[in-house]
Amino acid sequence: MRLSSAWFNIVEGVGIAFDAIRSNKVRAALTMMGVAVGVFVVVALSAAVHGINQSVAKDLASAGPTSFMVFRRPVSLNEMCDGTDDTCPWRRNPPLTAAEAHGIEALPSIAGVTSHIGDGGSFRYKDKTLNAGRDAFSHRWLEVDGGDIVAGRDFTYAEALTGARVLVVNSSLADRLFGDSDPIGKEVLVAGVPFMVIGVHHNVGSFLGKPSSSADGGDPRGIVPLEAARRHLDTSPRRLDLTIKPRSAVSQAEAIDEVTAYLRGTRGLRPSEPSNFAIVTSDQLMEIYNGFFGVFFVIMLALSAVGLLVGGVGVIAIMMISVTERTREIGVRKALGATRLTILWQFLVEAATLTSIGAGIGLFAGTFAAMLVSEMTPIPAETPPGAIIAALGVSALTGMVFGLWPAMKASRLDPVEALRFE
Repeated sequence: MRLSSAWFNIVEGVGIAFDAIRSNKVRAALTMMGVAVGVFVVVALSAAVHGINQSVAKDLASAGPTSFMVFRRPVSLNEMCDGTDDTCPWRRNPPLTAAEAHGIEALPSIAGVTSHIGDGGSFRYKDKTLNAGRDAFSHRWLEVDGGDIVAGRDFTYAEALTGARVLVVNSSLADRLFGDSDPIGKEVLVAGVPFMVIGVHHNVGSFLGKPSSSADGGDPRGIVPLEAARRHLDTSPRRLDLTIKPRSAVSQAEAIDEVTAYLRGTRGLRPSEPSNFAIVTSDQLMEIYNGFFGVFFVIMLALSAVGLLVGGVGVIAIMMISVTERTREIGVRKALGATRLTILWQFLVEAATLTSIGAGIGLFAGTFAAMLVSEMTPIPAETPPGAIIAALGVSALTGMVFGLWPAMKASRLDPVEALRFE
């Protein structure tokens, strides 16, 4: 088939497809709706996942590329635990302590250690009470938690050391407790204990948030000094975790080896005994995250496949009707010299046009939904170009695959019998 002939058949096929839409509005609408739903699911969820990916990468990068975390127990999304020591050996692990954090910070390869305990509790201001996440951090917590203080200030080293009752609220908690008023200097009852708000923190939260954190950046949460949580809020020290930043000249592997040796030596573990703590790097957290979203991605594909299947069945139905209605036309075209390939190509173009129109509708709706998610939630949803290309390509392919049988039927019509058709 020559290029000019192929281009003519494409244009003609697109024109015939629009004629079919006008003459069979209900059938065409159902066909396009099925494809549109499938593409909408792909585009909207891809935008959300893309935004979450960016947030997770930003969260993990905020602590630095060589930083790593130490937990009492392993971090896993697929860990099987029935509450017994056999399936949950980490239950016997002793909690991390402030003394261990100070000891790690004194190691020659370590630049700094941030201690953290995440839980939740009540926050009350005047007649407003809200249950929200609560994070207790040591000094310089912003270096590992990310985000910015957008109003007021962070707590100082002296306040962190003495356990001053000061509170940093995130933007969400500030909006819910104080509305349009300035929260700085206001007294808030945290679990019934008065704390003074000194700052407002803003961070675009990820889906997973910081491991062991009470909430991600989009949920309401308050941040207090670790010592204040220990003294005034009865925060359990068993949930303590550490974020460790190596010195610039030290590799992550070297720092991990030194921290591992220190903790094992401090805890008196013999060489044959397993470590009773868990060291987790940013790469390992990304592996856990990707494993979770791998399952999520399969579900997304299954949902979109249902919509495309509905659209594909509609393509078969409308194209078979089109073949029946245009039997005489096909006979005339064949009598004038049109080949089987020409007829096949024309009908495939018509089927692909139908599904592509549906894909365009779904693409517009999915992009609009992504904009709403980005505006109304902390997730920076953004439609990736790959999702647009994939949605349009798969929809066109769906039309050609499901339209293949009617197209082959049309191309195999005997011209003499087709001309006799009434």
